[in-house]
Amino acid sequence: MTNHYEVVIIGSGAGGGTLARCLAEAGKKVLVLERGDWLPREPQNWDPTEVFQNNRYVSVDPWKDRNNKQFQPGSHYFVGGATKLYGAAHFRLRERDFEELIHVDGISPAWPLRYNDFEPYYTRAEAMYHVHGERGEDPTEPSASAPYPYPPIKHEPRMQQLVDGFKAAGLHPFHAPTGVNLDEANLPFSACVKCNRCDGFPCLLHAKGDAEVMGIRAGLGLANSSLTLLTRCHVLKLITNLAGDTITEVLVDRDGEKLKFTGDIVVVSCGAANSARLLLMSANDKHPNGLANRSDQVGRNYMYHNCKAVVALGREPNDTIFQKTIAVNDWYFGDNDFDFPIGNIQMTGKTNGAMMKGYKPKLTALAPTWSMDKLAERSLDFWLQTED
Repeated sequence: MTNHYEVVIIGSGAGGGTLARCLAEAGKKVLVLERGDWLPREPQNWDPTEVFQNNRYVSVDPWKDRNNKQFQPGSHYFVGGATKLYGAAHFRLRERDFEELIHVDGISPAWPLRYNDFEPYYTRAEAMYHVHGERGEDPTEPSASAPYPYPPIKHEPRMQQLVDGFKAAGLHPFHAPTGVNLDEANLPFSACVKCNRCDGFPCLLHAKGDAEVMGIRAGLGLANSSLTLLTRCHVLKLITNLAGDTITEVLVDRDGEKLKFTGDIVVVSCGAANSARLLLMSANDKHPNGLANRSDQVGRNYMYHNCKAVVALGREPNDTIFQKTIAVNDWYFGDNDFDFPIGNIQMTGKTNGAMMKGYKPKLTALAPTWSMDKLAERSLDFWLQTED
C-alpha cells in the first residue's frame, strides 16, 4: 500500500468529501481516511422506527461529560459523515454574518474574510450538490454570481396554501435551497423521487446531495482517479518533526492494525468535536496542549445548532409528501420589536406516527384521544434555527 500522498484528508463528510473530489478533479494524489465504513443500502434506510427510535445509524461511540457520566452523542461514522442523514438544506450565510454582529448575549466579531471571498465557492458547491432554488425571493439573500444550478422544487398543494398564507400576513417565504438529484420535468428518469424519506434518513436511492455520493463517489469515479479511500481508519495521532512545525506522519488504527501515512498536506476534517479531539491527542513536547492550540481554546467552545422543531396541528389533513420546500428569513436579523438576530425558519421532512413518538408526552396532552398517526396526518412541521 502506498503510504505517501500529496494530500491526506481525515474525514469524508461535508468538508473532507467535498475537498477530496475537488482535489481529485485537479489530478492530485489524495488519500481519505474515514473512521467508519460505507453506510449499507438496506430497507431499514427508510424505516422510521429503525432510524428515529432504534438509532440504527448512530455510531457506537460513547462519550463522557465532565462528571464522568457516559452519554451517546448523535454522531455518524460513515463515508459521507453526517451528510448521510442531513436534510439537504444548503443556505448561504448572508453578507452581514461575516461582519461584527451584536446578539442578545454579546458580540459576534467580524471574520477575517468576508462573504465575497466565499461567494465563488458557494456557487461551485451549489452545482456539485445539485442545489435547487430561486434567486430574488428572499429579501435577506446575499449577492450571487450565478443563478441556482437547478430550478426550485415545486410546492405541493398544502405547502402552496401555507406560502399564500405567509404572504397574506406580509412575510416573504421562499423556495428552500435543497440539494437533491431531482428532475421534476422528467420524473420517470429522475434519481430523486420526491419521497418523504429525505430529512433524517439515509437515501436508499443515492439521490440526496450528500458528501458520499456527490463528493467521494464522484471523485472515485473519475477517469484515472488519483483518489484513494480507506474506511475503518481511526486516526489516533498526528506526529510532527522535532521542531514541531510539520506533520510528518498520521498514525491510524485500522481493524486493530497500526498504520502510518504521510502527506505533503494533512487536512483535519473529522467534525467539530473529533477534529478538536485529534489535535488535543496529538500533544508533544513542542505542543504540550495539543496541536494548533497556542490559544488554549481548542475543544473548549462547544458548537451546536441552537434550534427547535415546532409541530403545528392543522384543522385539515396535511397530505404533503416532500415538505421541505419553504423557508422564511423575515426575522433573520431581528425586527421592529427585537434588535438582535433571530434566525431562519424552514420546514422539516414530513413526520409520521413512528417519528412522533418522541413528542408523545406533549402531544397527547393536546389531543389525548388521538393516535400518533392521526396527529401526524395533521401536522405542519417547522425547524427554527438561530446563531450557533
